[in-house]
Amino acid sequence: MNDFPGLNRRQAASLLTVPLLGATLAGCATPPRPATPDVAASTWSGRLSLTVDQEPPQSFFASFLLKGTPRQGTLDLYSPLGSTVAQVRWSPTEAIAQQGKMAREYPSLDDLIIDLTGANVPVPALFDWLAGRNTSVPGWQPDLSRQPEGRISARRLQPLPTARLQVVLDQNPA
Repeated sequence: MNDFPGLNRRQAASLLTVPLLGATLAGCATPPRPATPDVAASTWSGRLSLTVDQEPPQSFFASFLLKGTPRQGTLDLYSPLGSTVAQVRWSPTEAIAQQGKMAREYPSLDDLIIDLTGANVPVPALFDWLAGRNTSVPGWQPDLSRQPEGRISARRLQPLPTARLQVVLDQNPA
C-alpha cells in the first residue's frame, strides 16, 4: 500500500519512476560518453522512463540527477519544465522521499521503491548498468549495447506485470 501522504500509487510511482521514456527517448541524439564513471563516486544526469505493462499501461518520465552509490545517495527528479518533482535520499539506515514540504521515511531504499512503485527496481544493478557493467538480476534483462552512447535499457519479465526501463544520459554528468 502507498503510504505517501496525499498521493495515490500512480502519482507516487511517478516520483521515482518518472524515471524510466520510450518513443520520446528514441528521437533524442546523445553524443558518445567519455570514460565510464567510477561507481564509488558516481554522478549521472539525464532522462528516464519506466513503462509498466498493465491495464491500463503506466508510463513515467522525468529528468534526473543521481549521485552516490547503491548504499548512500540522492536522486533528484525534474519535470519537463525543470522544476523539482521530488528528491529521494538513502543511506544504510534509512530512505526518504520528499516532495515539496512532504517527506516520508522508510527503513531502506528497497522499501521506498516498493511502496512508491509497487515493484522493486534493482538499484545496485542500475548503478552497474549505468557504469557499463552487465550485472545479472533475476527477472530483468538489461541491454547495454548502447551504453557507450549514454543509453541503457532493461526489461523486467518477472514478476508480472512486465516493465521497460530506459535511460538516456547527458553527455557530461552534472
